[in-house]
Amino acid sequence: MTESQANTINANLTPLPDKVGVDGLEDKWRGVWDESGVYKFRNTRDRKAVYSIDTPPPTVSGHLHVGHVFSYTHTDVIARFKRMNGFDVFYPMGWDDNGLPTERRVQNYYGVRVDTSLRYDPDFVPPFEGTDGKKIDAKDQVPISRKNFIELCEKLTAQDEKQFEALWRSLGLSIDWSQTYHTIGEHPQRVAQKAFLRNLARGEAYQKDAPGLWDVTFQTAVAQAELESREYPGFYHRVAFRFEDGTPIYIETTRPELLAACGALIAHPDDDRYKRYFGQYVYSPLFHVKVPILAHKAAEMDKGAGIAMCCTFGDVTDVEWWRDLNLPLRSIIQRNGRIVMDTPDWIEDGKGREIFQETAGKTTFSARKIIVDALRESGDLDGEPTPTKRMTNFYEKGDKPLEIVTSRQWYLKNGGTDQKLNAELIERGRELNFHPDFMRVRYENWVHGLNGDWLISRQRFFGVPFPLWYPVKEDGTADYDHPIVPSEDILPIDPTDDVPEGYSEDQRDVPGGFTAERDIMDTWATSSLTPQIVTRWEEPGEESQAIFNATFPMDLRPQGQDIIRTWLFSTVDRAHLENRCLPWANATLSGWILDPDHKKMSKSKGNVVVPDKPIKQFGADAVRYWAAAARLGLDATYDEGQMKIGRRLAIKLLNATKFALAIGREDENHHVAASATASWNPADVTEPLDRAAMAKMALVVSEATENLNNYEHSKALEVIENYFWQFCDDYIELVKNRAYGTADSTGNAPSEKAVKSARTALGLGLDAFTRLLAPYLPYATEEVWSWMHEGEGSVHRAAWPKAETYASAAFKASPELLTHAGEALAALRGIKSKAKVSMKTPILSVKLGVSDDVRNSIESALGDIAEAGRVVGRISFVGAAAAAKVIKETAEAAKDAAAAAKAEAEAAIDVIVADSELGEPPAKKPKN
Repeated sequence: MTESQANTINANLTPLPDKVGVDGLEDKWRGVWDESGVYKFRNTRDRKAVYSIDTPPPTVSGHLHVGHVFSYTHTDVIARFKRMNGFDVFYPMGWDDNGLPTERRVQNYYGVRVDTSLRYDPDFVPPFEGTDGKKIDAKDQVPISRKNFIELCEKLTAQDEKQFEALWRSLGLSIDWSQTYHTIGEHPQRVAQKAFLRNLARGEAYQKDAPGLWDVTFQTAVAQAELESREYPGFYHRVAFRFEDGTPIYIETTRPELLAACGALIAHPDDDRYKRYFGQYVYSPLFHVKVPILAHKAAEMDKGAGIAMCCTFGDVTDVEWWRDLNLPLRSIIQRNGRIVMDTPDWIEDGKGREIFQETAGKTTFSARKIIVDALRESGDLDGEPTPTKRMTNFYEKGDKPLEIVTSRQWYLKNGGTDQKLNAELIERGRELNFHPDFMRVRYENWVHGLNGDWLISRQRFFGVPFPLWYPVKEDGTADYDHPIVPSEDILPIDPTDDVPEGYSEDQRDVPGGFTAERDIMDTWATSSLTPQIVTRWEEPGEESQAIFNATFPMDLRPQGQDIIRTWLFSTVDRAHLENRCLPWANATLSGWILDPDHKKMSKSKGNVVVPDKPIKQFGADAVRYWAAAARLGLDATYDEGQMKIGRRLAIKLLNATKFALAIGREDENHHVAASATASWNPADVTEPLDRAAMAKMALVVSEATENLNNYEHSKALEVIENYFWQFCDDYIELVKNRAYGTADSTGNAPSEKAVKSARTALGLGLDAFTRLLAPYLPYATEEVWSWMHEGEGSVHRAAWPKAETYASAAFKASPELLTHAGEALAALRGIKSKAKVSMKTPILSVKLGVSDDVRNSIESALGDIAEAGRVVGRISFVGAAAAAKVIKETAEAAKDAAAAAKAEAEAAIDVIVADSELGEPPAKKPKN
């Protein structure tokens, strides 16, 4: 619908409901939207006419909380605004199926675990179908093949996705559901594998054996971006290393079980306590291994004894020392978190080898106890262990501290080891529009702080496989230096099922044959390609190419502030490497949802709110109002009081619109000519007060539009809402008698021109509010739009209001007139409130205290003010200061200090009552 059409429709004959309310609107309009395809992307080919959104694919883990509706509402407001501004909005939805959360949920839900040695069982039935939230211990989980496990993952995620889709639909997200994708589907796998192969060909992806962070629970490597530092209890042990002559030098450690892995003692080069020892050697306690004392700037002089043992590896600092000082690799921790079974060859001392065998195969906890007891017995433990708490690295989804294990992994360059690439990615961040802008520093700090490339391989099962095989040498080992790469046209593949060209299945895992790469890609390695996935990058066919050209680079990436380092940065990295550009122009960052005690909502804390509850209780529009009232980048409290305000706003829009549209339907009873019917033509707005209302609307439309163009959705809502309530509470009250054509106290009826002006301004105003509020309250606005513009389509495809439409109707009108008239009406009603009489009580005479400029403004609307305030006599004016003086003197004469102070304060108000006389209150109607 065009702007001119929206402003020339006569809605007076549209049937109106007997009773209005918000209940049931979701079901009514959701079906209409689905049937009409109002939100469907219309395949526009012109990039300038398309607005494309890289919508976050939520992790499908079966658990929903009200935080899910928060940032998605922010995005939907922008999508609806852009659509009403004429853009063909490309707004897909995805499901992030793969990854550890899904695997963990499937293991617990079905009571199963993967055993890669087992063959596929097509008739397998899991022992459980949901465990009511109870955790199934690993020992009680039934082992199944990898393929059986993946089938269960796909089955459960499909069920969970239905819950998410039902939530998004009830919330009123204007998603194009025909554009839905899955991160584990055939198309995303093809994109992820194709991008990886191109990274590999350019030398951006590489594999190496290196120490890396390892989660012993999930049995997988963990990337730097997935770390979470937590406080962890432990004990400091003061342990003696000894020089050749037996002289001790003491270190303090929280991990004595790693003594056998020690390669050196390290102190700071400026530490005067140890300078004389640098270059000398000492022997480790128990194992009698000779190790050097070396200097490194990363040693902390004020921590413990100031000198530390470097074990390969106890923490990330050990890795730094090992690399910088070229120390020997002495790993004793296996992937399962236990001590290796074979005694290392660097332990030559007989007693030391015996002690090590006592720890072989033990957990680190059990090994620690054995080592501490042995140190105590040997006299190398100085005193008893003292309790401490240290910050330790955890996988963000794990429960145990991470170990550092040496293994073969795949890496992707991200600027952590390449200063040129690092600088390029910093510059990409500066090209990106961050909303709010202060979030930019988080991106830059992360990129500046990278100390290694992105580890993208995972030792899990449900994910995108690396599309590689390796030749098997004659000795039966894999030749990892010469991977077998498939051609792009056969992607996607699963190397554990598919066979490379030139080989047959019977050559799998045999000398002279091939073996599959069994690792899968990290979930972020797929999610970092969502812009390429949804825009059909490199997909065959002219249609896919046209969609890509019309949508990429995308316009918007909305997401949480907590995944700037993972999702936002990794997506920028992938687009920079593959497309040599940013993946999108804008990024909007939402804050956290806090509970009423201002604590972050999380499932682990048990303080989450299921989103269905507030939607059913208050309505989707009300929940959207609460979410949209929050500013980007700031945390917001879950507030049902805000939702009640949103519900009240939606109901008020319904009632106000029905009231305005109903005016004129009984004109024959009011003797108003048909020519006074509203045309909704701005040229028919002729009265000063009506023009003032339109002038204010022009300012509101302009400010709201500017805010939304700047992604300030909450500021736009505040501007719109404030004027909406002023329009309802002041303007409608002031003009409703004139709009009805009601005669005044002297029997004089308003002119047809004045009646038409009021009716037209009411219609134009509520028409504008319906469109302004449509991005926020989609259900209520669609309902009232159907009353105004029956048969003319959805408000969500209507044109966004233009400020000039209302400015043209406000020639020589000041928006301040409406404000001053509203103040005058409030002052008149204040007389009756103070006297505790009905608002229908007539005012026989009144003096208003106003300044000269306000008086000139108010006099042009005096008729409407008198009618609304039921003033049957004369309204006269005195200066505001004079009025305040009279009131103050009266109060002081009555020795009322509080009233005098109030009067003095009122002198600053534009309109106050200096004197008045009330008539008799109307007689009460007898009760039936």
